[in-house]
Amino acid sequence: MVDRKCLAVVRVRGVGDAHPKIEKTLELLHLNRNCQITLIDDRPSFIGMLKKVRHFVTWGEITKDNIYLLLNKRGRLVGNKKVDDEYAKRIGFMSLEELADAAHKVKIQFRGLPDIKPVFRAHPPRKGYKGKIKKSYTVGGVTGYCGEAINKLIKKMA
Repeated sequence: MVDRKCLAVVRVRGVGDAHPKIEKTLELLHLNRNCQITLIDDRPSFIGMLKKVRHFVTWGEITKDNIYLLLNKRGRLVGNKKVDDEYAKRIGFMSLEELADAAHKVKIQFRGLPDIKPVFRAHPPRKGYKGKIKKSYTVGGVTGYCGEAINKLIKKMA
């Protein structure tokens, strides 16, 4: 069995006149607006989707603490109710921390959880992005793969 990593994907740009395939890929990732965050694993099909929309999103490996932060502050159930320990117990976990740990170790798929919205609606980052949103992370911008730096961005947005 292959060890999978949990990735956080943040949409940082609007599509404008983007190709319809890019818009469809963002829709499949459930990233319909700027400043939305979703959690996926690193299987090849998701990596291919991320490479297709790399000019509109940034992604990297998220820590368990940040998953808990997102679930606690920004997680919503259908009906716009907050995600809490009661919800975690209802789906078979002892607490929200245990749910975050299972999502981090990819024992569960975040998008497959019952009654939970597949995205976190976040604020724009405090004090702005560290770089231009039209440039890749490798050349000092924001978009594309950014590894562990995604955790700093998520803390600024939550």
